[in-house]
Amino acid sequence: MSSGVIVICRRGVQIRMAEFDHDLRDLLTRARTIAVVGLSDKPDRDSHQIAEYLQSQGYRIIPVNPKLANVLGATAYPSLSTIPPEVTIDIVDIFRRSEEVGPIVDEAVRRGVGAIWMQLGVRNAEAASIARTHRIPVYEDLCIRVQHRRLKIPPRAPAAGA
Repeated sequence: MSSGVIVICRRGVQIRMAEFDHDLRDLLTRARTIAVVGLSDKPDRDSHQIAEYLQSQGYRIIPVNPKLANVLGATAYPSLSTIPPEVTIDIVDIFRRSEEVGPIVDEAVRRGVGAIWMQLGVRNAEAASIARTHRIPVYEDLCIRVQHRRLKIPPRAPAAGA
């Protein structure tokens, strides 16, 4: 491209960096509630550190882990489908192996979540395609904390009920 604009190519889809940043900024600015699938209660784990960061930025974090009752001061749920239906989930942030993503995305689609975010190293083309078929934006192999910091999204007042 002669314009010098960076183009990101993922899975055959090209998007200009400015459009990508606009979409991410819009999502991270509008989002209030993030369900973190695979959130650990161990402070040295990435899932814990990133969820804690997001919480410090004013997001309501909903832990999803069948082995835990409470993490970061929030009630943990065994799956997305067990989160009360009146809770709107803006983003599902997935900290699971790529091969385990399919059923999580199926649950997210049934709930009608706002977006699906697969953390660094997590990719599942089939699951992403299913979500996109239902018009749910999908971000694969990206760290939400890194993107939040890179875009300089300001902290917000905590969400109601957080």
